[in-house]
Amino acid sequence: MKLFEVPMSTMHNPLLKLVATKIKSALNETFPDYEISEQQIYGQITTPPNLKLGQFAFPCFMMAKELKKGPPQISAQLKEKIATNEFITEVNPAGPYLNFKISSKAFGEFILKEIISENFFTQEITDVKPKTMIEYSQPNTHKEMHVGHMRNLCLGNALVRIKRYCNQDVLATTYPGDSGTHVAKCLWYLKNHNKDAIPTEEKGAWLGRIYSTANLLLEDQLGTEKEEQNRKELTEILRQLEAESGEFYDLWVETRKWSIDLMNEAYDWANVQFDRWFFESEVDRPSLKTVKELYNKGLLVEDQGAIGMDLSDDKLGFCILIKSDGNGLYATKDVELAIKKFKDFGIEKNIYIVDERQSFHFKQVFKVLEKIGFPQAKDCHHLPYDVVELPDGPMSSRKGNIVPLMELIHKMEATIKNNYLEKYRGDWTDAEIEETAKIVANGAIKYGMVRVDNIRKIIFDMNEWLKLDGDTGPYLQYVHARIQSLIAKSGIELDANIEWNKLEKEQEQALLLKLQAFNEVVLRAHEQNKTILLTGYLFELGKLYNSFYAECPINKESDEELKKARLALSLSVAKTMKVGLSLLGITAPQKM
Repeated sequence: MKLFEVPMSTMHNPLLKLVATKIKSALNETFPDYEISEQQIYGQITTPPNLKLGQFAFPCFMMAKELKKGPPQISAQLKEKIATNEFITEVNPAGPYLNFKISSKAFGEFILKEIISENFFTQEITDVKPKTMIEYSQPNTHKEMHVGHMRNLCLGNALVRIKRYCNQDVLATTYPGDSGTHVAKCLWYLKNHNKDAIPTEEKGAWLGRIYSTANLLLEDQLGTEKEEQNRKELTEILRQLEAESGEFYDLWVETRKWSIDLMNEAYDWANVQFDRWFFESEVDRPSLKTVKELYNKGLLVEDQGAIGMDLSDDKLGFCILIKSDGNGLYATKDVELAIKKFKDFGIEKNIYIVDERQSFHFKQVFKVLEKIGFPQAKDCHHLPYDVVELPDGPMSSRKGNIVPLMELIHKMEATIKNNYLEKYRGDWTDAEIEETAKIVANGAIKYGMVRVDNIRKIIFDMNEWLKLDGDTGPYLQYVHARIQSLIAKSGIELDANIEWNKLEKEQEQALLLKLQAFNEVVLRAHEQNKTILLTGYLFELGKLYNSFYAECPINKESDEELKKARLALSLSVAKTMKVGLSLLGITAPQKM
């Protein structure tokens, strides 16, 4: 009888495994005919609503039907078969739950020692490992990268890191848009209307401003005698780009590099690396060829000169793949790219991180892939997210209403130096101040971009994101730096002989319970593709540590063994915070 799903996780938590083994033994002895695996038990163990009841609880109501007994009766019977010891100090039935109290020594020996040695962070925590490609950060060339682009970049980077921590085989890819009408508009203006000298530096940012200027001029000329001429010129530019020859193609090659240089500058700052760059231009021709082959096979239809697929029965309308003028669309290229990804890289799962406004587009693309008989269509997944706005409204590259990314970064770093770090000048080297400002600005942006649920809008406010209190990156970085300073000032060398049972206070117990849950939280973040699970955990860890720090003195503690235990607990928090932040792409500074 299948009572519940076997969890994806391995039995990586030694405390939960200890409890699961005890429960399994008690079940075998009390109900010998009842079948349940130790891993199923492990996966069902939860935490009680408060520490007074214990640290772990096993629900018995799921077994009631087959055992023909009430959950409280099952819980009470199991309790009689479980002996306490130095690690499991109490076993108490509470309604349908069997609660377990675990000693601080058990947490210290099984969890904190492993965290301090960092073995805790290298465990195999899941057996399910499909080879996965994550496509994220799809900026357009000939436009300037702005703060809004950072949500996609930070979310994708964090999920790649989280999944790799969970032992997943992940390929990180990006798909910049280097062809299409937006490129033609930019080249059109450069060739016909630009009077400014091309700058020697920051050409990519300048090119983005040219695009906005071009777009505004074309809009102003709508309805005039120039509109038709403009349309013809844009069509000719697109023709040259497709033919890969002509003066506009040569200009495209030159200017495209300026944009890619700007992208690389942003990626270097964010410490992001991709295993493969796909470009829209590389699938232009192959995608048209594929669609024509599908049409010749009778898998697509022609409608008013356009070729595509009727998805009306799936309530997805008509998906155009070749327009009546013979050009393809985004869907054309995405169909081709999906096939290329699975064929060339042997992946088993393909995740597209693209904003929610493209949800209908991906439903159409995935349905087309399914109906043409592409077997991996079911393994393509769109991970949507909402946009980033400024306090006064949406951003638009087309209208020029953006906060340029590199400009923002320099502004944030200057603010950090002026407001927080100048007081250290003289004690710190100039290089230390510059590096710390960079680390804090980096952490502020990345954390702000991933701490909000994917489906919620983000309002970017630099001053709020730089605060050293509240749910911010700098706050968590400060928790880590504060602990490093505390340990350095203590002058105590921590050895293997820690009296963990000295950690008796409620604040200490809360930290112990929180620390043991880290790997499970990261695994759930991987499974659900939700960075908010990890950011929420780290924020709670930071708050718990500050509560502990306020209530449990360390350097002023007269009991040397208790002082050592509290320092070891603090070090465990710092190491966990550092690893947790690293999974979000954030560096934990040694001092702030």
